[in-house]
Amino acid sequence: MLTHFRAIVRRLIQHRSTRLTPEGLQFLLFTLAVGVAAINTGNNLFYLLLAMMLSIILMSGIVAEYCLRRLEFHRHLPDLLFANDPITATLVVKNRKSRLPAFLLCLFDVSDGKDLDRGLVVDQLLPGAGRFLSYPLVSSRRGLLQLDGVRVATTFPFGLFLKKAYYPSKGEALVCPAIKALSDELLQDLLAAGQEHAAHRRGNGNDLYNLRLYQAGDDSRTIHWVTTARTSRLTVRETEAEDQRRAEIHLSIVAPDSHDKVFEEAVTFAASLLHHLANRGYHLKLSAGTFHSSFGQGESHLLDLLRVLALCERRAPESDIGPQSETFRDPEDPDNRVLIVVRPWRGTTICGTESAAVLIDAESLVGAGHVP
Repeated sequence: MLTHFRAIVRRLIQHRSTRLTPEGLQFLLFTLAVGVAAINTGNNLFYLLLAMMLSIILMSGIVAEYCLRRLEFHRHLPDLLFANDPITATLVVKNRKSRLPAFLLCLFDVSDGKDLDRGLVVDQLLPGAGRFLSYPLVSSRRGLLQLDGVRVATTFPFGLFLKKAYYPSKGEALVCPAIKALSDELLQDLLAAGQEHAAHRRGNGNDLYNLRLYQAGDDSRTIHWVTTARTSRLTVRETEAEDQRRAEIHLSIVAPDSHDKVFEEAVTFAASLLHHLANRGYHLKLSAGTFHSSFGQGESHLLDLLRVLALCERRAPESDIGPQSETFRDPEDPDNRVLIVVRPWRGTTICGTESAAVLIDAESLVGAGHVP
């Protein structure tokens, strides 16, 4: 019974709370002083003044309660946002009372039991009226952003009490890792190192693959006139296959607790690398832990990979002694790809990437910008 009673009290406190403001505390002390004076002197004027002050306290609580009753909230959050990147969230508040307006409403987002001040204030909300509010929303960490509800506070009518009410209003959004700038020199170094291990082949594309002598049946549009004029021999150009532009990012998720910051930096670097390679037209694949995507291209594929990184979690090593191994091998992967391994902890050995073009230790990225 005692536990059940405590649960009821806890729910009541969560949904309704009242505390004195500094002005209210002064007013209450002054009321107490007037009451003591009335009892000591027996003066009717003191009793009249005491009754008036007590009625003001009672009226303040009743009016504030009616201001906070029968409100309705609807919120809208974008499905996807990026860490440290402000987006616009919207909140609609409606007064469901048929006769009484609401005054001086301060609105707070509630997440994990904490009130988050967004600077939202509604001075007056008439009966049956609604108000559309928008405000900037910034998340400093990747992952699932959850808003549990809205806390409404008011000091109306006399500013003696701060009364709060809680209204459940769920809102969820997926926060992707922040996209940081990468220098062109860094990207060129990574891609150049990867191309040393890639198997180039001819096909439909725009990049030059080879020059050879003209053969019967060749398309006349492929004739390379500059070389033909210089050598006096009819020469055609062959282009490199467009699907040559493949890149695979492997993110190791094994790291001890002390490397939590390094792991977050590794996730951010992987997301930034995917973003910049996608803008260059690369076919991308992501491997992180047990997740292995297929090669794909385009904005929708990139967003799918960023969603995976948004929910990626660090896995602690099985033992603090000796190196840890992480298996990574897909025999169906094509040879003509750039493979970049991002490792947050040097104690991890990535099995299956012996021929990896690039191995990046994220520990070197902490405290340093991505642009040299």
